[in-house]
Amino acid sequence: METKLNELFWNANIDEIKKGYVEYGDRFKCIVCGEEYIKGRIYTVDSQLYDSKKTVELHVEEKHESMIGYLLNMNTSFTGITEAQKQLLTLISQGFSDKEIASKLGIATSTIRNRRFKLREKEKQAKMFLAIMELLAKDTNNKLNNTNKGIICDAHKTATALDDRFNITDKEKQTVIKNYMDENGALKTYPSKEKKKIIVLEEIMKNFSRGKIYSEKEINRILKRIYDDNATIRRGLIEYGFIERTKDCSSYWVKE
Repeated sequence: METKLNELFWNANIDEIKKGYVEYGDRFKCIVCGEEYIKGRIYTVDSQLYDSKKTVELHVEEKHESMIGYLLNMNTSFTGITEAQKQLLTLISQGFSDKEIASKLGIATSTIRNRRFKLREKEKQAKMFLAIMELLAKDTNNKLNNTNKGIICDAHKTATALDDRFNITDKEKQTVIKNYMDENGALKTYPSKEKKKIIVLEEIMKNFSRGKIYSEKEINRILKRIYDDNATIRRGLIEYGFIERTKDCSSYWVKE
């Protein structure tokens, strides 16, 4: 389930990412958490009745605040924007003027103008890059992630870092899971290499449900069935951005 949701997010086109949901078959599906709404069905939201399309729109707005907010809070390795650019874009999205933004950030308005210029250049570069990638896929009938060693998999969108550890193909995943996990989903041994850790941790995530809050006791009970050293697995899930928890470690949930 977790892998399919990750693919759903990364395979969404720009318009779908902006909306926060995709339409397929007889339903609409949130690309952030996977919540589904069936066409033709009426849903109740705050005592009001809505069709499935309006309901998924309300879901994205209320559950995930807004797609611009969600995207801006993603790891900068995915968005390609710096922390300073993120601050500026966040304040712009909230409707503040350049003068107000400069005051909040403690910088000159001329600096805001310069940052706007650089963001505009980045926007144009992004358009050109997307055009090149689409033409490449069309002209060669071969997307960039297709290699002779398999298809390069996308990192989970909540990853805390993005580097060569995530340069993983579908064939590598299959091999690692076969070597390190048994037919019941239990871990034979915890890999020492980072790339293999990521693969088995992603597989272990299939045991958890999105939107559910787990206590530490529940987390440990689930992980204990998978591997004796459940504390190591729990730390790994948090370290690599699969699971999030409260500061007092009383509650855990699948990171979205």
